[in-house]
Amino acid sequence: MELRHLRYFVAVVEEQSITKAADKLCIAQPPLSRQIQKLEEELGITLFERGSRPVKTTEAGMFFYEHAVQILTHAAQATSMAQRINAVDKTVRIGYVGSLLYALLPQIIYLFRQRHPDTHVELIECGTRDQIEALKTGKIDIGFGRLRLSDPAIKRLLLRKERLKLAVHKNHHLAEFIDTGVYLSQIVKESIFSYPIAPKPNFSTLIQSIFTELGLVPKELIEVREIHLALGLVSSGEGISIIPESASEIGMKNLIYIPILDLEAYSPISLSVRNMDQSSYIPDILECIKEVLAEEGKQVQLNDD
Repeated sequence: MELRHLRYFVAVVEEQSITKAADKLCIAQPPLSRQIQKLEEELGITLFERGSRPVKTTEAGMFFYEHAVQILTHAAQATSMAQRINAVDKTVRIGYVGSLLYALLPQIIYLFRQRHPDTHVELIECGTRDQIEALKTGKIDIGFGRLRLSDPAIKRLLLRKERLKLAVHKNHHLAEFIDTGVYLSQIVKESIFSYPIAPKPNFSTLIQSIFTELGLVPKELIEVREIHLALGLVSSGEGISIIPESASEIGMKNLIYIPILDLEAYSPISLSVRNMDQSSYIPDILECIKEVLAEEGKQVQLNDD
């Protein structure tokens, strides 16, 4: 049994179609069917129910699928780590979500570069959801994200809980609360722009979950492409938006930012690495994070997320 046979099998399970799996793998359908048949003969079990459309996995096949995914994940991790150890030049690929450029990330990266000039840093914009797969396949080595996601192959450290703020037009009726703050229960009847339009979970999902946690149902939650579009619409008097506190540094006319008083109204900022990664750059960047957080007067948490 070869790893490619496992990849073929996993693709068929996930696509629920031999044809779609063959397209995804860029191979012809007949050879793929023969490889699946050979795999079943080698294992001595039936992996798929015959004649089912879409393709259905047997109970034994589903058990084998779960372990095949683990084997492929471990193989990708081992390959990535071996390549890194063998590399002559030191390169750290850091994935990040765009909104963190308004928070502490630029200071952290700058300090790391100053402390470790021999290490090349490559920044890759990557959503929190996509960072998990990117870490597993070695496309990135460290991820900075915002969502509460978990995966047994990934270790997450909570850096801090960033408060959320409400962006409104300066003439909006909620502007009177700029000094006192508002509770989310006060804005459920407003038109609220959330972002981004991207595969879920994303920041929009986080906002929705906070409302749900508080037992609230917004009357109108409108998803737009990204934060600048949301704030542009608010600046035009179209509605309101909920953003991370650091994003209030975005310079846009007619906007004011109101504190949100609910304790649940925060966005977790986390660092993610591969669970078995013992590379030296990890403690190095953690030291930079601690120093930057301390300088900003932020509580240094660094707890498992």
